[in-house]
Amino acid sequence: MPTSRRTLLKTSAAAAAAFSMDWTRAQAQAETVRIGVIYDLTGPFAAGGSVASSIGTQIAIDLVNEKGGIGGKYKIAPVNVDSQSKPDVAINEANRLIDQEKVDILNGVFASSHAVPLAAKVEQQKRILWITTAVSTAVFKDKNLQYVFRAQIHSDQYGQAFASFINEHAKAKLGMEPKDVKVALIHEDGPYGVGVAAADEAFAKEVGLQVALKEGYSASAPDLSVLVTKLKRAKADVISHAGYNPDITLFLRQARESGLKFKMLFGAGAGYSQLDKLRATFGADIDNFCNIDPVPAQLLDPAKLAPGIGDLTKTMVARYREKTNATEVPPHCSMGFNQTWILLNNVLPVAKEKYGGFDPEAIRKAALDVDIPAGGTIQGYGVKFYPPGTPLSGQNERSTPVVMQNAGERITVVWPTNIRTQDPVFPLPKGSVYAA
Repeated sequence: MPTSRRTLLKTSAAAAAAFSMDWTRAQAQAETVRIGVIYDLTGPFAAGGSVASSIGTQIAIDLVNEKGGIGGKYKIAPVNVDSQSKPDVAINEANRLIDQEKVDILNGVFASSHAVPLAAKVEQQKRILWITTAVSTAVFKDKNLQYVFRAQIHSDQYGQAFASFINEHAKAKLGMEPKDVKVALIHEDGPYGVGVAAADEAFAKEVGLQVALKEGYSASAPDLSVLVTKLKRAKADVISHAGYNPDITLFLRQARESGLKFKMLFGAGAGYSQLDKLRATFGADIDNFCNIDPVPAQLLDPAKLAPGIGDLTKTMVARYREKTNATEVPPHCSMGFNQTWILLNNVLPVAKEKYGGFDPEAIRKAALDVDIPAGGTIQGYGVKFYPPGTPLSGQNERSTPVVMQNAGERITVVWPTNIRTQDPVFPLPKGSVYAA
């Protein structure tokens, strides 16, 4: 029986509709960039800054998507995973993202103990790992990584800031020559703490400070009283502490109970940057403690930054507060936001337009093209990645930390001197429960 004209038309229309639907679906997939986002949303690292970093990352993704996506054309579809504060979970989730979810870009990573093995794993598979938060210099040092990038600072810079601050202020503030100042370096024993303490020791010796004690401990230790006893015997003037959250809480509680005294305590980011949580537990006890970390963007003077950066910071801060009801916006929010913003706005558009796609090779080339001068990001520093064949290949050579001080209910910048927002209180005032 011959096919009627009407039937032919119906069949053709149905085929055309099906083709159109398939094409639309394919086009939608082609216009979406899937990015794996790895943070510790549970476990001890969550409260140490990882959740704050993840929120900063999501705010950056939201803002870009609201303007049409990467280059105004390609929406970002994050595939979020929880590494649960466990290195093995982080590695398993990264494998799943690459093998099953078929993502080429992994973004995030809070803990250096995760970043070190993840960097090796992702490098081997020639995918992109874009680290937002983990700081250990060991992630990059002498590894000649090609597909791993970090605009964030690295742990050697904590030691440099620590020693420089004391060296600059010892005589005027403490009435002591730097060579007479005794420092104690305590740290959790993962790559983060070990890296910070090693840098503290190297730079302290470089400027002539006395290292009276250097001691590591497990971040999950149930008791730090032996460490506190060693600190009392060392009689250090200044303590540097690289820790996360439960361990900092335990240390400060046992230090107060045993009557430990010192002239100043310097945190090294992580748990010391979660001021709301520390203040909820210790109140005024932590007033005037110092903390070294990348600066929370809201503390910078927008007039000293590139046009539009100040407004971008205001938006980030407002959205973070909406999502969390937090009073203080911790540095980790700025870290998650800033590094993700650089990826989405300075790297991926170039990968597509100049190098033809969002594949790892195109992204790698685009990352090496990035050249942001100082003042060009919300955290104040510029971005230029060390190239392959250099000792820190993939690390940002323009990143800088600051020394902050807990000035009552607010945070101030006290170093470097050229951008400080207040003169440092050093030593701790007599009213402090820890004051020597």
